[in-house]
Parts: sequence; structure tokens; C-alpha cells
Amino acid sequence: MKILVTGGAGFIGSNIVDGFIENGHDVVVVDNLSHGKRGNLNSKVKFYNLDIRDKELNKIFESERPEVVCHHAAQISVPKSVDNPIEDADINIIGSLNLLECCRLYGVKKVIYPASAAIFGEPIYLPIDENHPLDMMSGYGVTKHTLEHYLKVYKELYNINYTVMRYANVYGPRQDSTGEGGVVAIFCEKILENEVPTIFGNGEQTRDFVFVKDVVEANIKALTELDNEIYNVATNTKISIDDLFNMVCNILNKDMKPVYGEERAGDIRHSYMTYKKINEACGWKPQYSLENGIKETINYYIEKGHK
Repeated sequence: MKILVTGGAGFIGSNIVDGFIENGHDVVVVDNLSHGKRGNLNSKVKFYNLDIRDKELNKIFESERPEVVCHHAAQISVPKSVDNPIEDADINIIGSLNLLECCRLYGVKKVIYPASAAIFGEPIYLPIDENHPLDMMSGYGVTKHTLEHYLKVYKELYNINYTVMRYANVYGPRQDSTGEGGVVAIFCEKILENEVPTIFGNGEQTRDFVFVKDVVEANIKALTELDNEIYNVATNTKISIDDLFNMVCNILNKDMKPVYGEERAGDIRHSYMTYKKINEACGWKPQYSLENGIKETINYYIEKGHK
């Protein structure tokens, strides 16, 4: 199968690309390298350094004729979406529409799209399921959710199938601790370097962390299953940020105490998501415990030169 992956040089996208290639698919990557890195690119992909807003995107579709598009390119910073909502919308909505128009014009059969848990806001009940009310607290949440509506419209008007996946907090190899890096990456890199990370708030806030290789498997399932529905990709478990810090320290045999900073505005206190719907649809469930996923992540950082 010919698959075009946007954002395929990024953390999640590049892992998905590797999974597609291991399953025998032909993969094309479009990435402007604003977040992605050339070093993440699989040697077997054909790479185009291009922004999804670029009008030249249609030439790539005309040449490559992908059957499926896995759309992971995005503006991913919540604070940036608050500071510059126009740019956020330009990338996440207009850029995505440019992509969908290419899909329409060049016969793409399916679009796989990662939405975000940011659309739920402060949960009314836990675990969060796909029917949980939405309460976006940032422009980022609004733009990520908007494309869910467009995908439904493109299915109804042009018969392009879709799968929407709402990821929990994804972590794993290739995640960058700088910029919008996740807390797992920050803890792993800093503790490896004997630096004390800062926990914002009291550390009692809880999150659902899903390993990137489990996310890859969900995307592989979506290639041939899960048509025209929305699914949570999560673990249905929670851990406090304090306990996460202690887990990383214990794995590395480090005796550290975190520094606590002020709670960040808009941070959600508690969140975890059920994966019941995707499990019932295709049998997907997370294969990695948090401890095993963190061990594999730490090994990646060590191989990359951290002590």
C-alpha cells in the first residue's frame, strides 16, 4: 500500500513510518522539519521537505498517488495557539484543508488523523470515553477538533474514509525534551544528566501515558479497519507526576527530589481515557506497561549519548 505520512520526521510520525515500512508498505513523507528531524527519517522513505500549506503539495499527490494519508503534521504548542491563534488555525485548519483537497483531487481512499485529548478540557467523569462532552480551553484544542468535522464532511461528500484517534499522552524514543517535549522525555533526559527537573504544581495531578509503539500498532490497524469512527488510544490507567518522577529515578538508581514550580494556568488536574471502543472494534490494547515503556525510552536516550 502507498501511504503518505505528513509530519513523518517527527516523534510520533517517524515511529509510525517505521511501523508501516516493517509491514511492507511504501511510504512517502511530507515534513517541513519545524519539529521533525532528518535523523528520524527511515532510509526507505521518499522525503519531501514541504509545509502542508504549500500549494506545491498537489504536485506530490499527482506524482505519488497515495492510497492512504496519515496526517500527523500540526502546530502542536498550546501556548503558541493562545499567543498566535491565527497561525495555529492557518496550520491546523487551512493546512489540513489543503491536504484534504489533494486527497479529494487525487483519489485518496482514507485519511488517518490524530486528534487530541486537549479537546475534553477538565473531565466531567473518568475514564474519558469518546462521548465525553468537549470543552476546549485553547485554540489548539479548537483547531484539532475542527478537522474531525471536516473529515466527516469529506466522507459524506467525496467518500474518503477516515479514522480519528484521540491520543492520551504519548511518550517514547525520539521524543524531544525541548520545546513541547512531554514530561517523560524531560524527566528521562534531565535525570540521566543528574539535573533536577521542575514539576509544575504539587505533583499530585494524574495523567494517562501511552507508549509510542502502541500508538504505532493502532495506526497499522487503522489502515484496513476502524473506518469512519473516532477512537481513544490510551491505557485506561493513571499515574501522578510525582509517582512518574519516582519511577524514572528508581529505574536509573538515582536519589533525587524534584523542584516544584507554580501550577501552570489551564493545566488539568486529573485525566485518563478508556480504550474500550477500539478494543471492541479491532482487538487493540496497549502492550507496554509504563515501566517497560520508560525503560525502553531511557535506553534510547543512553544510546544517543546521555549518561
